[in-house]
Amino acid sequence: MKSVLKTGVLALFAAAMLGGTAASAKTLVYCSEGSPENFTPALNTTGTSFDAARPVYNQLVEFERGTTTVVGGLAEKWAVSEDGKTITFNLRKGVKFHSGVNGFKPTRDFNADDVLWSFNRQWKDDHPYHKTSGGKYDYFDDMDMPKLLESIEKKDDYTVVMKLKEANAPIMANLAMDFGTIHSAEYADMLQKAGKLEQLDQIPVGTGPFQFVAYQKDAVIRYKAFDAYWGGKSKIDDLVFAITPDPTARLAKLKKNECQVMIAPRPADLEEIKKDANLQLLNQPGLNIAYWAFNTQKAPFDKKEVRQAFNMAIDKAAIIRDVYQGAGQAAKNLIPPTIWSYNDSVKDYPFDPAKAKAMLEAAGVKTPLEIDLWWMPVQRPYNPNAKRIAEMMQSDLAKLGINAKLVSYEWGEYRKRMQQGEHLTGQLGWTGDNGDPDNFFFLRGCTGARPGGQNLTKWCNKEFEDRLTKARGISDVKERTKLYEEMQAIMKEEAPDMTIAHSVVYEPVRKEVKGWKISPFGRHEFYGVELN
Repeated sequence: MKSVLKTGVLALFAAAMLGGTAASAKTLVYCSEGSPENFTPALNTTGTSFDAARPVYNQLVEFERGTTTVVGGLAEKWAVSEDGKTITFNLRKGVKFHSGVNGFKPTRDFNADDVLWSFNRQWKDDHPYHKTSGGKYDYFDDMDMPKLLESIEKKDDYTVVMKLKEANAPIMANLAMDFGTIHSAEYADMLQKAGKLEQLDQIPVGTGPFQFVAYQKDAVIRYKAFDAYWGGKSKIDDLVFAITPDPTARLAKLKKNECQVMIAPRPADLEEIKKDANLQLLNQPGLNIAYWAFNTQKAPFDKKEVRQAFNMAIDKAAIIRDVYQGAGQAAKNLIPPTIWSYNDSVKDYPFDPAKAKAMLEAAGVKTPLEIDLWWMPVQRPYNPNAKRIAEMMQSDLAKLGINAKLVSYEWGEYRKRMQQGEHLTGQLGWTGDNGDPDNFFFLRGCTGARPGGQNLTKWCNKEFEDRLTKARGISDVKERTKLYEEMQAIMKEEAPDMTIAHSVVYEPVRKEVKGWKISPFGRHEFYGVELN
């Protein structure tokens, strides 16, 4: 991504902001873990990129900070028809857009045109921005929005009517996700006339509580409070993302007050953090899963028995003990036990190398067997050390005559290659986006198994898919729960992956930070936070 301002200017800014304590009492510095891919959430699937865009934007409906409750955002209220297929949004009036650092100055308030522009970019092939910046809308596609939408129409400037082809139980929670972000159609038109479409995704303009100021890749992102924000000006004047990939370096900056909030501490550092009187260590059970995906479209993982054997070959308890160090629990289902419809009657595969070896022989697998084992190059709350987990798996597999070659790439490249199905086996994970079980189960749906989709196992099972589709179309929680419980049993039997762990999420903040709330979705949200 191109820097918005000259590198020298940004480097001076970064040095001023990060070389000592925060510049003022109302400047909050967040030690983030990586650089965003861009600033348009619809194009992305990672928390790193979402976090960087969230200060700038709003959605029609949003999650109340720190909860899974859907509340009004740019839509003040909404009504769903009796058949569940028509949603009428009444938009908030008087909402202002930011000015852009590239000279854009809005001449009108937010209205229905911006809503239609934002959804049609992802939906319509003939939209002028549809193919800009790669034109991949994984969330929109994996939520089955192209199949689900009948129409999105503007009734008047402040009323939008969304019609669905069928009722969809999780639709409102889905629309509160980041792919539902609303852009300025006027800003997009200005850039189109100037032949600078790519700037829309590099220089963000939104209605959110913070206005984008500058970005230096792999170093710093700067925002300032938006005085005209419809929810009232933020209690923080300046927000800075200090991009710090190493968790030890993040903690050092936090202790020196060079940042006031950090992501993803190492489990080994938790005791040290607890003892520091200048820090607060907040925690809650994570709405997450770490898993090891088997590419079911490639031999030998096209056989269920082989996948089951690989589940039995790995000492999961050792991984939980040595890598998570008390900050995680062994996972037997894709969804965590904190979410409704969790099927506790499912039995996990035992660690049984002898049985695993016998099953592989019965399945016709000859040893020595060469496989690849991809490991994530980033730290995540659900996976604090993917490389170490891969090494432990490699050691367990070697005892069965399986030689696992460890593979990794830069984070964006890693995800792209895995989504295309280049891997044989690979680690990834997920933090839920909306509190609905569907948001986990779609990860094993047939739509996501397409090349480029987020179902990294490329597994497509009719029994599972039929239940997934049926559960989306009904609102009765008891009926949906029964279907989801059956799906978990199917998954465990079919073993498209090895579920590794659900983690506890820890977030250290300085004692001067007030009002910080851990998001169940792994978000980092700064509106509503203040500094003493």
